Amino acid sequence: MFRPEEFKHGRALVIGAGKSGVACANLLAARGFDVLLTEKKKTAEVKERLKDLLPHVKAETGGHTKAVFACAFAVKSPGLSHASPLIKALRKKSVPLFSEVEVALAFSRAGKLLAVTGTNGKTTTTTLLGELMKAALAPRGRALVCGNVGVPAAQAAPKAGPSDAVVLELSSYQLEDSSGVRPDAACVLNITPDHLDHHGGMAAYVASKAKVFRDQESRDCCVFNYEDKYCRALARRCPSRSLFFSSKRRRGSLHAWIGNGKIFFRRGKAVFSARPPSLPGAHNLENAMCAGLMALHCGAEPAVLRRVFASFKGVEHRMEPAGTRRGMAFVNDSKATNVDSTLVALKALGGRRNIWLILGGLGKGTPYAPLAPLIRKSARAVLTIGDDAPRIERELEGVCPLIPCVTMQNACRSALKLGAKGDIVLFSPACASFDQFSDFEDRGRRFKSFVRGLR
Repeated sequence: MFRPEEFKHGRALVIGAGKSGVACANLLAARGFDVLLTEKKKTAEVKERLKDLLPHVKAETGGHTKAVFACAFAVKSPGLSHASPLIKALRKKSVPLFSEVEVALAFSRAGKLLAVTGTNGKTTTTTLLGELMKAALAPRGRALVCGNVGVPAAQAAPKAGPSDAVVLELSSYQLEDSSGVRPDAACVLNITPDHLDHHGGMAAYVASKAKVFRDQESRDCCVFNYEDKYCRALARRCPSRSLFFSSKRRRGSLHAWIGNGKIFFRRGKAVFSARPPSLPGAHNLENAMCAGLMALHCGAEPAVLRRVFASFKGVEHRMEPAGTRRGMAFVNDSKATNVDSTLVALKALGGRRNIWLILGGLGKGTPYAPLAPLIRKSARAVLTIGDDAPRIERELEGVCPLIPCVTMQNACRSALKLGAKGDIVLFSPACASFDQFSDFEDRGRRFKSFVRGLR
């Protein structure tokens, strides 16, 4: 756990000039630390980000000098493997390593901390939970949404005061590096294989998720998906109060469930209902149940849930309408960076065989075969793009027509040319974006921009 007072007279090392790294370097510098930011990429590659650094932050690029070993502690970029030579060398010299998240929280005075993790649905749940807490705390308090959702914790959390709540989306990378994070309300939405190349296997991936509740106390809560076997197993290890939701069962030991088109919540002995947000798919019902339970634990009233659910429209890049061309609907699901996310999208939209599915990008090593049943049922064709296109074509051969397109733009043109009125062009890549785009947000925005220009 990071305690600033223990390192006040030593230099801080921040590894990586990504958004979180720059925000953390600025935070430490603003709080009086001598800061060195080190980045292995050359200056030209990170020039724009370096412009955001405070003037008194020292930065080195193009590799790491011996100066890194003279630092009192280091803050690690979440994407950097623990097997990297720099991390190994720092550990060998007994330099303490912390995450940007725990550094950010050490400077936060927030009255409430709510933390969301899981393989899929994190951003939608975090965004909805943020809206719930904003409504619950107004007018005296605020909800600051940050973390993996796009705003670095180091940029937002230190601004929170005792009347405010920090709503934090946490990836497995961030949790893996963190200790001493104690949310008043946490959740594990679901767990399916993801980032196994980074973590080294499923056991380590699950263990990283468990850190979201590891330091909780009995008065806190953690919300779990009852239909997920990993979640049920984790709940048995949870030191706080476990709350369960289900999209398949009713009542029993559950605290939220579905019935007659409504979500039912149990708080103490009372049960009340609310109409869910108008978002497609059973997964969005699960996201709403989870966010609702966390908000209720932190003081939100039933009327707040009903009001916010009625107005919530979802998040960018997740099942986002991107426009209509020739009567065909284009859907931006760029945030689908793994196979399971694409499965969720197909389940949500697949009512009849009218989907042109754009798949591909930088693969994560997981098989595409689990997509086959739903593709066979709901897709007219799969249009492949990116580095992993050959593997997708091999694994899905015979399932439906496969159209190699190389780029997202070619895939959109092909779908528009071959499709018909009433069809859906679903951009749900099931892959990371880094082969052709800077991140999933860049990929999604370029998709939407291209669709707007299609004729």
